[in-house]
Amino acid sequence: MNKPDWVLEPASGLVRGLSYLESPHCDERPAGCAPELLVIHAISLPEGEFGGDDVTDLFLGRLDVSSHPDYVGLQDLQVAAHFFIRRDGSVLQFVPVHRRAWHAGISEYRGRSRVNDFSIGVELEGCDDQIFEDYQYQALVWLTELLSTAYPVIGAEQIVGHSDIAAGRKTDPGAHFDWARYRQSLLS
Repeated sequence: MNKPDWVLEPASGLVRGLSYLESPHCDERPAGCAPELLVIHAISLPEGEFGGDDVTDLFLGRLDVSSHPDYVGLQDLQVAAHFFIRRDGSVLQFVPVHRRAWHAGISEYRGRSRVNDFSIGVELEGCDDQIFEDYQYQALVWLTELLSTAYPVIGAEQIVGHSDIAAGRKTDPGAHFDWARYRQSLLS
């Protein structure tokens, strides 16, 4: 994979070079809140199956919950991350970075609740019990570099997993996410 020429456009909050699918599951950040934390998630629908459109449909509010028995509990769920990185490393954007995406749910980071207010959410197509693909790590590193350039406060200590901000409630990105590999790649 060659490094893409992505550009974060400040006015729109969109990354030029990525496909943008506008999610309704977002709103304005509270006054004075800007992104200062990157939250890494993992998702697959159905669990452990990759490559379909169900995650995209969930983020766009159009998932047919009758299409799979595991989706019954997703009825009326309003959730979206800013970005979704597929297994092949392709990246989709669902929410402009200056807006609040509904990705963290009930959450807390260093004594601050409502993590959605001050974070950017990145979903990796995956699950807790499977490794992630090389392409995903590379795309995540490039995206992280782009975001941390735009928001310098997002350094290595400001990158967490969903499990770190919703302990006991969430486990993603899971034990198979290689934090050491990811962090080392950011330094090279």
